Amino acid sequence: MNKRFLDACWGKPVDRTPVWLMRQAGRYLPEYMKIRSSRTFLELCKTPELAAEVTLQPVDILDVDAAILFSDILIPVEQMGMELDFVPGPVFARPIRSLAEVKKLHIPPMEEAVPFVLETIAILRRELSGRVPLIGFGGAPFTLACYMVEGKGSKDFAQIKKMMYAAPEIYSALMEKITDMLIEYLNAQIDAGAEAIQIFDTWGGILSPSDYEKSVLPYTVRLMKGLRRGKTPLIHFVKGGGTMLETVKKGGADVMGLDWHVSLGSARETLQETVVQGNLDPTVLFAPHATIEAEVARILAENAGRPGHIFNLGHGILPATPPENARFMVECVHRLSQK
Repeated sequence: MNKRFLDACWGKPVDRTPVWLMRQAGRYLPEYMKIRSSRTFLELCKTPELAAEVTLQPVDILDVDAAILFSDILIPVEQMGMELDFVPGPVFARPIRSLAEVKKLHIPPMEEAVPFVLETIAILRRELSGRVPLIGFGGAPFTLACYMVEGKGSKDFAQIKKMMYAAPEIYSALMEKITDMLIEYLNAQIDAGAEAIQIFDTWGGILSPSDYEKSVLPYTVRLMKGLRRGKTPLIHFVKGGGTMLETVKKGGADVMGLDWHVSLGSARETLQETVVQGNLDPTVLFAPHATIEAEVARILAENAGRPGHIFNLGHGILPATPPENARFMVECVHRLSQK
């Protein structure tokens, strides 16, 4: 088994830096688009054989060191009783705005609510046969709350901030319920065979450091403490979290994901022995190969050979990215970091 990724998660020395890409199973791959062309996104997520197939595609095409489950962070939210659609981004027809609406949300047994997710994990563990580890994932409580309250993505997130500031009793009730759901959901992934878990807090960086520490961190801590991790490493990615690394570190994850707005070298100085993941700007993959190689070399140099670094993008790969450039980036990481 290629254990570089798992070894790096625990800060162990590796023969070369492991690399995978956020959103590595997706629209930039023609092989994915061929399967996706005749199905909706939700249909693809809920068909285990196909979800497993698109999960495996980048492992074969890019030679990455880990597979990540093909799904969406909002899949379990739909099972709480919210109507979800993608047009093309996620949209909830009836956003949460009142305490009565929070109370109507329910947390079903995950084996009954998302059997397709757990079956996909089982298929992948068989198909991977130990080639590379499988990463499961979920959204952080705050990011899920943003979608549930706003109803879709937002430029100013006025509704969730209004709730947080002006109706803290509704906000806290919602965050508690989401956290309870995520503990069940991610534990079910671990039990099904996920070998690492990444928690995506895509919108955590929209808050000030003090608001994050007061209104987000307690729920993140409770989520992480509620997971039956054992030897399953936990990765925490807060987009825009570079200004509050020490606060985010209090969440308790084994690995901290970094976006491209922070220097990996300075982040390592701040975080000391904490394992880090990142952090190439995804748009670099549109550049000529010489530029891609130079940027990979720069990030590896910032890490300065320290153990506990997983190479990744600073956010998800963009749909128009040339697949050959993504593969070249992976090859550069392996070649330039080879011990």
